[in-house]
Amino acid sequence: MTARAFLDGLFRTAIAAAHPSACLPPHLPAPPRNGRLIVLAAGKAAGSMAEVAEAVYIGQKGNEPGRLTGIAVARQGYGRPTEFIPVIEAGHPIPNAAGLEAAERALRLAEDAGPDDLVLVLLSGGASANWIAPAQGLTLADKQTLTRELLRSGANIGEINAVRKHLSRIKGGRLAKFARRASVLTLAISDVPGDDPAVIGSGPTVPDPTTLADARAIVARYKLELPPLVTRALADPRNESPKPGDLIFASTEYRLIARPADAFRAAKREARMLGYEPIMFGDRIEGEAREIAAEHAARALALQREGRRAVILSGGELTVTIRGQGRGGPNQEYALALAMALNGAPGIAALAGDTDGTDGGAGSPDDPAGAAIDPTTLNRARSLGLDPAHFLSDNDSTGFFTRLGDLVETGPTWTNVNDFRAIVVDRP
Repeated sequence: MTARAFLDGLFRTAIAAAHPSACLPPHLPAPPRNGRLIVLAAGKAAGSMAEVAEAVYIGQKGNEPGRLTGIAVARQGYGRPTEFIPVIEAGHPIPNAAGLEAAERALRLAEDAGPDDLVLVLLSGGASANWIAPAQGLTLADKQTLTRELLRSGANIGEINAVRKHLSRIKGGRLAKFARRASVLTLAISDVPGDDPAVIGSGPTVPDPTTLADARAIVARYKLELPPLVTRALADPRNESPKPGDLIFASTEYRLIARPADAFRAAKREARMLGYEPIMFGDRIEGEAREIAAEHAARALALQREGRRAVILSGGELTVTIRGQGRGGPNQEYALALAMALNGAPGIAALAGDTDGTDGGAGSPDDPAGAAIDPTTLNRARSLGLDPAHFLSDNDSTGFFTRLGDLVETGPTWTNVNDFRAIVVDRP
């Protein structure tokens, strides 16, 4: 087996462990005895979560179709065929009008829910962009500008969501406020370091510990240039989010059904079966992609000097501070920086990809999931007249790996448990 085939297999194993067909059915509750089951799904796994839930309720739990209703919104290209729960495909990472429509429909369904109804929220990473409901006085264009500024800044996902939650009518616990007359159960697939419910999908059904002051501090820290209406909204006390202890959460429950740790557990089992020592660096690593890559290269080389046959695994959510004009994503930039740091060291190969199937990119479902490298990467690049350092400085990792044919392209995976990185270390 080649190193690339081995790494591709580990990646597929990690994704399969977090697919809704594997993790969702055991957690689905019985439908309410008298009321409706209202399914509200959002995020990159929303289409597949709605599809699986619908099949279980109609096929196994005997729920009458007329009592099952809802709306799901997923990233463009991530829709799934459903019969009773419509699926809308919306923009990601930049929100669009389809996400606005989906959020408004979800809020109306939640507000209409009564004491006999169960609101089942199926949440996954990407919901922050897919459910877009601007705070009073803001427009979709304002939220799009804000999102672009946040994504370019290098802020981590917790910081990004802290700002977004204070400019929304659905994030930061506000969906629970709309559904307060009903029971609310959230089943979530985590894509964030630390699996914090307040960060996953911007926490639409849980208390928000962050404040307007926190959001303003993040804007100042990253010197974000925001529309005047957004700046005013962040100073308006009416946009403070619901906090722990608020009675709107009295009838809510939250369960994590898949986490990055679950995906890595499956990958570790496979690595051991194939004779490698799995070494976990952590599933919640954050930081600048190229800096983390340099650290990981040094540790891989140290393991090789010790004569160990190992696979280094790591996850989390890396960031890229965009200074160039190229295309890429944090996993591709990590892979490029890792190749440069390893400098063709024999016996070491790696893959870095996003488990949702898209790493950065332009919001298209056929954007690459990541990239792979091996000891020949730099020599092959130079034989084509490519300067790796130039591509890195221009944030053009997609351009670099496209020329080499080393992109990881999975298409939509219909799940999302964040980044997956694996470095295989063999004896030279």
